[in-house]
Amino acid sequence: MEEKVKSDLKKIFGFSQFRGNQEPIVDNLLKKRNTFVIMPTGAGKSLCYQLPAIVSEGTAVVISPLIALMKNQVDQLNAIGINAHFLNSTLSKSESNRVKSEVLKKKTKLLYVAPESLTKDENVAFLKEAQISFVAIDEAHCISEWGHDFRPEYRRIKSIVAQIAPNLPIIALTATATPKVQQDIQRNLQMEEADLFKSSFNRPNLFYEVRAKVKNDSKKHLIKFIKSHKGKSGIIYCLSRKKVEEIANLLKVNQINAAPYHAGLESAVRIKNQDDFLNEELDVIVATIAFGMGIDKPDVRYVIHYDVPKSLEGYYQETGRAGRDGLEGHCLMFYRYEDIVKLDKFNKDKAVTERENAKLLLQEMAAYAETGVCRRKFILNYFGETMEEDCGFCDNCKRDRETYEGMDLALTALEAVKQTKERFGIEHLVKVILGEKNDYVESYKHDQLAVFGTGTHETEKRWTSVFRQALVMHLLEKDIENYGILKLTEKGKNFMTDPYSLDFFEDHDFEKEMENEQPEVEVNAGGVAYDEKLFELLKAERKKVARSKGLPPYIIFQDPSLEEMATVYPTTREELAQINGVGMGKVAKFGASFLKLITNYVEENEIETASDVVVKSSGTRSKVKISIIQQIDRKIDLDEIADNLNMSMGELLQEIEQIIYSGTKLNIDYYIHHIMDDEREEILHDYFMNADTDHIKAALDELEDEDFAEDELRVYRIKFISEHAN
Repeated sequence: MEEKVKSDLKKIFGFSQFRGNQEPIVDNLLKKRNTFVIMPTGAGKSLCYQLPAIVSEGTAVVISPLIALMKNQVDQLNAIGINAHFLNSTLSKSESNRVKSEVLKKKTKLLYVAPESLTKDENVAFLKEAQISFVAIDEAHCISEWGHDFRPEYRRIKSIVAQIAPNLPIIALTATATPKVQQDIQRNLQMEEADLFKSSFNRPNLFYEVRAKVKNDSKKHLIKFIKSHKGKSGIIYCLSRKKVEEIANLLKVNQINAAPYHAGLESAVRIKNQDDFLNEELDVIVATIAFGMGIDKPDVRYVIHYDVPKSLEGYYQETGRAGRDGLEGHCLMFYRYEDIVKLDKFNKDKAVTERENAKLLLQEMAAYAETGVCRRKFILNYFGETMEEDCGFCDNCKRDRETYEGMDLALTALEAVKQTKERFGIEHLVKVILGEKNDYVESYKHDQLAVFGTGTHETEKRWTSVFRQALVMHLLEKDIENYGILKLTEKGKNFMTDPYSLDFFEDHDFEKEMENEQPEVEVNAGGVAYDEKLFELLKAERKKVARSKGLPPYIIFQDPSLEEMATVYPTTREELAQINGVGMGKVAKFGASFLKLITNYVEENEIETASDVVVKSSGTRSKVKISIIQQIDRKIDLDEIADNLNMSMGELLQEIEQIIYSGTKLNIDYYIHHIMDDEREEILHDYFMNADTDHIKAALDELEDEDFAEDELRVYRIKFISEHAN
C-alpha cells in the first residue's frame, strides 16, 4: 500500500514527495484512525484526504460548506483523471440520480456533499447502501461558535455519520483554529481521542502590512499599490456590497482590470466574474468575504482588506489566499478605529453572549492592527504558537520602532492577574490597575487589592498594550475554557520571582499617521532566477491550452512549475515529468505543446538544457530553507548559519543555491563584504557577466591566477544569480 501511495502521489498529483505533515496524516487515515488536521491555507490540506480516497476501496465522502469549493475541487480531480462528483442543491433530480448511481457502482472515489444535503433522509439512505471508505469534514471550524464562519448544520454531522455506518473513520480539517476552536471541534465531533496533526501557522512567504485609512488618500494608495503589481492577480475585500461596487468602479475608471463579487449579483454574473478571475481574464476581484472560501487559485500575489475584518481568524483565512504556490504574497490592510466601532454597533441586536464574544474578537483585531510587535509573532501567538525571533518580513519589522523599558509595567500587569486569582480579562484588569471603581470591581472587592490604582501614571491604551505584549512574550496565556480570561504561564511566574529587562514596542498611533503622509514600506519581493521571456511564452501557452480544454490555467501547470521549466529548460518527456508539480500524467495530457515551445526556444537561443543546470529540490527540507532565508534576512554570517543547522559550509551553499534557483532573491552582500574586498568582487562580477556558463569548474580554470577558493566563487555566484539571472 505504501508503494502505491508514493506512486500515485507522483503519477496523479505530480509530486515526488510529501510536504510537511501530509505523509503521517495520509498514513494515519489509511490505518482507519480518526484524524484531526490543523493546517494553514495553501499547505496542501486537500491532498490529505484526496490521496487516501484514491488508494482506498469505496468512496470517500467529503463534507464541504461551499458549492464553489466543491465544483472547483471536482473539476481539478476530473482534470487529472479521478472520478469525483458533488451532491448539492445545484443538481437536478436526474443529475443527482446519475451521481448516486456511479457511487453505488463503486466508480466514484470522492463524493463532495454540502452539510445541508447530508441531512436529507433520502441521501442518508443512499449513503447507507454505498461502500464508504471514510468521511472528511473540510472547514471543520464551521462547527464552532468561536470559529469565524459558524454553520449550525455542522453540529449535526457526527450523529448523521453514525447513522450511515458505525465506526467510519473521520478526518476533520481546518485552516484556522485557535486552541478554543480546536477544543470545540473535537468535543462536538466526539474526537477528543483523535490523532492531532497541527502544522505551523507561519506562512513565511506572506508580507503583512497595515496602513492608516484616510478618506481619499487610501483610494490613491490602493490604485498606486495595484498599478505597482501590474498584471498580477489580487483580491480586495470590503465589508459591504455597496463598498465592493464603489471600489470595483474606481479601479475600472483607473484602467485596472477589475470586477465585483458579492451575493447581491445575479448568479450568472457572479459565476462569470469568478471564472474570469480564475482564467486570468481579470487581474483583480473586489469582493465581500463570500468570495474565495472555495477558490484554489495558487498565484494570488496580494490580498487587500479595504475594510477591517470581524476577527483575526477571518483575516488569517482571507490573507491565506495569497501566495498559495509558495511564492511571495503581500497582505495589506487599511485600518481606522471607527471601523471597529461601526462593526461593534452591528452586533447590538445579537444575544448577550454572542455580542460579548463578537466584541472580544473585534478587540483582538484592533490589537493586531495597532500593535508595534512583529505581526507574524502576534498572529502565531493568537493561534497558540510561539515564535522567538522577529520575522523581518512585515511592516513593523521593516520600520524603525520606538521601544520602552517594560519590566516594571509587566510586573504590575502580572501582579494584577495573580491578585485577581487568574479569573479576568484585559478590560477588567486594566480598570483595577488604573484604580477605576465600578459595580463589577467593587463586587469582587478588587478595589481593596494592593495592585488597585498603582498604574495611574500610564494610559488605558498603554496598559492594554502591556497585557497584549505579555501574551506574545508568553508571560501570560489565555484560558481555553473561558475565552478572554488571562492566566500566568510558568515563564510569567519565573519572571515575577526573578524579573529582567524587557523591550516593549510603542503601538501605532494611527490618528497621528493619518495627519502625516504615510511612509510606504519597501518590500524585497524576491528577484527571479528564471528566464522571464520563456516564462511569459509558457504562460501564454498555458492560457491557450486552458482555453481549449475549458479549464483554469493553473490546473494545467502552476506558476512554480513554469518557473522551473524556465530555469532548467526540459526538452524531453522524462525531464518535464521531473519538474515539481508535473508528473507523467500531466506530461501525457498537456505536455506536448510545452515541450515543442521549449525545444524551439532552446534551439533559437542556444541554451543549456535541464541536464546541465542545477535543478531545485522539491522541498523535503522546506523548514531548513525557511530557517536559512530568515537567518540571512537577519544578516547572520553563513559560517554561523551552517553551525546553527549542523551542516558543512558546502551543504549550506547547496541549500542556498537551490533556494535562489527556485526564484527566491537572497541578499548576502553583508557576508561578501566581510570575506572579500571591492576589487575581488569586481573581478567576479565581470567574469560572471561575460562567462558562457556559471559552472564553478569553468570559473576556477578561468580565474586560476587570481587564487579564488571554490567556496568564494560559489558564494559570489549566489549573489550574481540572485541579482541578475533571468
